[in-house]
Amino acid sequence: MRDIPTLTTARLVLRAWREDDLDAFAEIQADDRAARWLGGRRSRDDSWRGMALHLGHWALRGYGQWVVADRAGGRMLGRAGLWRPEGWPGLEVGWLIHPDHWGRGYATEAGRASLDWAFTALGADEAISITLPGNTASRRVMTKIGLTFDRDERVGDLDQVVYRITHSEWRAGAPGASGG
Repeated sequence: MRDIPTLTTARLVLRAWREDDLDAFAEIQADDRAARWLGGRRSRDDSWRGMALHLGHWALRGYGQWVVADRAGGRMLGRAGLWRPEGWPGLEVGWLIHPDHWGRGYATEAGRASLDWAFTALGADEAISITLPGNTASRRVMTKIGLTFDRDERVGDLDQVVYRITHSEWRAGAPGASGG
């Protein structure tokens, strides 16, 4: 397993998961505002398994989701990073920020850092992002970091929208993309 790198942005630290993240992560996943986009509220046990799943993804794939923490105080704000479980339609960049911190640009900042890492460290050919059609806030983040709408697709049991960016689009500086 590759060591999980730490990424630092202007306001955030994207870092490896720790056992003491459970309380904050469980709080996020139990919040009805977030649960709406997760397919329902998640229990503390679900959150524990989710943390293990994210760490396992790093072990199996060499990439995954980071904890998103406030750079100034270290408080956990959510998670963000890369994801591609078996059967997934592509390498996905995704995020989940505590609803108390929505609207502050944290998802955009963490999503952009994750996408940049996918193209620079992994050498990914493309990345996608998936959400429910009604999740307009997440769709705005996708656009802000350079992805464009690609298609509607049934993913798992849900009808989703898929946004996409290629490595060459990112490198050329697609609107919102950092580029290389």
